[in-house]
Amino acid sequence: MDRGHNEMKIIFLTGFMGAGKSTIGKALADNINYKLLDTDEWIETIHGKSISRIFSDEGEAAFRTYETNALKTLPNENIVVTTGGGIVVNEENRKIMKEKGAVIYLHCEMEEILRRTKGDTTRPLLQNKSKEQVSELFKQRLPYYEDSDYQVDTTHLTVPQIVEKILNILNESKSN
Repeated sequence: MDRGHNEMKIIFLTGFMGAGKSTIGKALADNINYKLLDTDEWIETIHGKSISRIFSDEGEAAFRTYETNALKTLPNENIVVTTGGGIVVNEENRKIMKEKGAVIYLHCEMEEILRRTKGDTTRPLLQNKSKEQVSELFKQRLPYYEDSDYQVDTTHLTVPQIVEKILNILNESKSN
């Protein structure tokens, strides 16, 4: 592998809650021998409290600032970064990610997202929300997700199939 200036050192996985970012991120990182960094976990470690707690204590705006700080301080090395579902809403975040690496949007249909996240109490933005409200949030974020370098639909694919798709995308972008 050449160390050309356009080699993607950082691969960002974006997408809505339940799109498979954490699962795919781990499988991808293992496959290509990259480190794995999850922005939510990073924020929890730095601030010593859970995302839910940050939301309740400090509010969503504070959390969004922490996300930007996390992106700014990423090491420039071979890492797969899994992001929180709302990180793309901030234009500065999208800019930082595109400058630092390849942004891959993992798309998943709403029905499948609802199935995957059913009963998940760790997601502050899903608490006490109706299907319609979750669907509305997804629609609001969709243009931001689509402002990515690549898009992979995870709805009906297995983890190995998704990883293979991502590897094909990255290999094609390297040879172009």
